[in-house]
Amino acid sequence: MSIDLSLDRIQRLYRFIQPYARPTIHIAGTNGKGSVSALTSSILAAAGLRVGRFNSPHLVSIYDCIYVNNREVSQQTYHSSRDEVERIARDKLIEVSSFEMLVLTALLIFERADVEIVVMEVGMGGRLDATNVIPDEVVMLSALTAVDLDHQAFLGHTVAEITKEKASIARRGKPFVLGPQNHPEVAEVARKVVREVGGDFFSASAALQVPLNDRIHPELPGSQFQPPSPRPIELDIPCFGTRVNALLSLHGSHQLDNVGLSALIISIAVDYPSCSSLRLRDRVTTEAIARGIANVSWPGRLSFHSIHSNLRDPTSSRFLVLADGAHNPASSTTLSSYITEYCNSLAPSNATITLTYILSLSHSPPKTPLQTLSPLLPPSLSPQLTVKVRVAVLRFTPPEGMPWVKSVPPSVLHSVVQSLCPKAELWSGDDDNTHDLPAALQWAASSPDPQLVVVAGSLYLAADFYRVLRAEI
Repeated sequence: MSIDLSLDRIQRLYRFIQPYARPTIHIAGTNGKGSVSALTSSILAAAGLRVGRFNSPHLVSIYDCIYVNNREVSQQTYHSSRDEVERIARDKLIEVSSFEMLVLTALLIFERADVEIVVMEVGMGGRLDATNVIPDEVVMLSALTAVDLDHQAFLGHTVAEITKEKASIARRGKPFVLGPQNHPEVAEVARKVVREVGGDFFSASAALQVPLNDRIHPELPGSQFQPPSPRPIELDIPCFGTRVNALLSLHGSHQLDNVGLSALIISIAVDYPSCSSLRLRDRVTTEAIARGIANVSWPGRLSFHSIHSNLRDPTSSRFLVLADGAHNPASSTTLSSYITEYCNSLAPSNATITLTYILSLSHSPPKTPLQTLSPLLPPSLSPQLTVKVRVAVLRFTPPEGMPWVKSVPPSVLHSVVQSLCPKAELWSGDDDNTHDLPAALQWAASSPDPQLVVVAGSLYLAADFYRVLRAEI
């Protein structure tokens, strides 16, 4: 079944599933909703709560969509609940999409695990997304991360139209928390949607990056082409009337927006009447907030890893890879800004830097490869630096259960990259092969110069990279 945004099918099937009654934080957005869900659940877990978390799409396997107590669910747990949902669907003659089946499986797993709270990321949009099947009464609060152009064929052709779809997860009498935005119309549209629903609107501010204070934070070493150290940040926690210092291991300036939103989500969850049943004020502390932020992990989003230059030789030298799921112009701009910041801060003046990109993109009209890659290529580094650019283009492995997801042929990407960066050294995978990543990594490793390798363009390519990494380990 292709993408068909509607709640009709899942609502019909949901009526026959064990009722879902877990207090839930529901998070929508174009970019950042996964990071905010990871931050929020990490803080709640650090406070000692039993937490469920749902994210999509999956990264390496379908099981990593569903976490209970900071652990990916086991295959046995997943299939036990999925088999039950599938049996009911067959008995009731109700056909649902694979994503709708995944959502109902997650709800059943969370219910059976008796988690105290669930952090649920919207799949796409909000108003008609399958996650919006959850009953109004279980929703503690809703949140909206950065909104930008993406999935226009389904959600609308302007930022305002897309915002309306995403903000429609707001509930009557419940808080709605808006994160920092790049487009001013987002706040106006979201506020109107929340007002019409009868919700309570809140707006979050970004956290502040602060100088390293040896009294608060340990000294953290850093060197060229090494993963950067966690950043000291300061953020406002209104429910405690204080500011909290923490170390943030998620990279990129946009994560200051995300952690600021997560902090306000936690603060409202502690204080707001609709969230009072969990008595979070007795459990969430400023220490737990700082610990949760420090402990958070969100693979495939500006994530650094080292990998052997020869994948078959564990004694070979290693090189640094930055894996990021940037897949639209806005997230590509964020990635490009981070690469610029990272390289400019580490490289001495007049140095030569080699940047090797390994890229694969989804075919997702009206978004074009040129629009997605233009912010990345050519890289915008300091004029004092000499930059050598190498680019590999390839297909990603088709994600399980999502037959509508197709990658752009490497031959098409090759032409786009050539137009953007004519001097780049290019390597192309086969148009008919979806397993070219190991070969691309071997090509990347062939450079004799110190380099940063960037795997980007799609979370599905990032997933392929993590499969290679797991096989190596």
